[in-house]
Amino acid sequence: MTDTTIRLSRKKPENFDGDMLIYTPFVNDKEKIISGQIVAEQEFNDAVSIGDFDGKYGDTLLLYPAGNVKKKIAVRRVFFAGLGNVEKKNDNETRELLRKTGGLIAKEAGATKSTQLGICLESILSCAGEAGVESLVEGILLGDYRFVKYKSKSKKKEKGSFTGIKEIVIFSSGSKSNRKILKGIKRAVNSATAACKARDMANEPGNGWTPTSFAVYARSLAGKYKMTCTVLGKGDMKRLKMGGLLGVNQGSSEPPKLVILEYKSPKKEADTILFVGKGLTFDSGGVSLKPSAGMQDMKYDMCGGAAALSAMSVVGAEQPDVNVIAIIPATDNMGGSSALKPGDIIKHYGGITSEIVNTDAEGRLILADSLAYGIKRYKPTCVVDLATLTGAVILGLGHHRTGLLGNSQELIDRIVRAGDKSGEPLWQLPLDEEYTEQIESDVADIKNSGGRPAGTITAAAYLQKFVGKIPWVHLDIAGTAWDFTKKSYIPKGPSGIAVRTLVELVRDWKKFS
Repeated sequence: MTDTTIRLSRKKPENFDGDMLIYTPFVNDKEKIISGQIVAEQEFNDAVSIGDFDGKYGDTLLLYPAGNVKKKIAVRRVFFAGLGNVEKKNDNETRELLRKTGGLIAKEAGATKSTQLGICLESILSCAGEAGVESLVEGILLGDYRFVKYKSKSKKKEKGSFTGIKEIVIFSSGSKSNRKILKGIKRAVNSATAACKARDMANEPGNGWTPTSFAVYARSLAGKYKMTCTVLGKGDMKRLKMGGLLGVNQGSSEPPKLVILEYKSPKKEADTILFVGKGLTFDSGGVSLKPSAGMQDMKYDMCGGAAALSAMSVVGAEQPDVNVIAIIPATDNMGGSSALKPGDIIKHYGGITSEIVNTDAEGRLILADSLAYGIKRYKPTCVVDLATLTGAVILGLGHHRTGLLGNSQELIDRIVRAGDKSGEPLWQLPLDEEYTEQIESDVADIKNSGGRPAGTITAAAYLQKFVGKIPWVHLDIAGTAWDFTKKSYIPKGPSGIAVRTLVELVRDWKKFS
């Protein structure tokens, strides 16, 4: 995503001289196409009459009306993206529809090399209101994402290359709700930019994004938004006896970091939400080595940490009336000569001992220390941890929903609502006492794997040992952090999943308190 400029204009759309003018017609219950007043009306009606456009979702039409001298149309292209029958959809369905339409618009901009877009709001405002504008803009920005950092300059400048949308002009037609529209646009920019930053982090190779990189980015956010950043190093972890994080790091040449970023609300006695995101910058499996096929994707094992830290950029920008803290335990998991071995026993922060059955079940080890430390140190109102934790969640839910488990139904319901609103669906799995029995150890308090049966649930059961009675929810994003359900605004590779869910959780915190 480039640095896209977005502005409102009260000028007439027919005077727009950019690359592409966009309309989003919808269909009412009588199957009539509602488009509002449009440029190139005759050309549009001709296309409809011969069946080239029916207004259903996914139906698009591209016109080149510049030759119409009589009407003096300045824009080079006019693009129509159908919404279908929006009147039959609920609010969340409409938001997602407009997000996906935004993604289609971004793809068309790329295909036609259109860097300056104009968007006419009449049909959107009539069927979805100001919230619809926010969702459309969010979809465009999310769909305009690309990662080209490591391509050579000559490769970037190859004939036909497109560097992204540079400007979006939104024609409001003198709408009385411009203030609400501008607020929604700002929210869309904040959330989309954060999600794209999380994608950037994930796309970085293991030698490009290290534990130190998490610390550097957190410090930059702290400086920009006047938050507090604390970075604990290896010496601090030894003093605090964080055996999980230290154990996973034993085989690595790169020292671990525990990155903490705190936002304090100006409101006194505000609730405190704690995010804990797994920051495993590369996972070889350690001594329990992963198969070589597909191991390159293990640079994505830090997507939980990327999501938690990226969400903090929105928290800093929007200054909510709730305290928010993000903790990212960051290390890689390598098989060096000092690496943790199957059969070893470690002691976590707080004293719980764990038998290491599988060194590839490392995420729960670093999360356990972080959860225990964060809860004791910050006494939060609730905790949300997120991690690419188990392959088992992919077997159960595919790449379509994030697995969700926890000890508080109220908090679970809040997060499900936030996910539905964001187009990032979740599915609750059970977390009953029977599953805890699978991680009982003969030689320690617990063991770090309960075997293949119910692998996602037993991993959560391990984490539950470290949260006590604090309301807590665990998100297993292994199936959705990359190769997420194909959508027009989701790129191939990392999706930036959970960033917008966390953001909506914070935005709506008071609404459901």
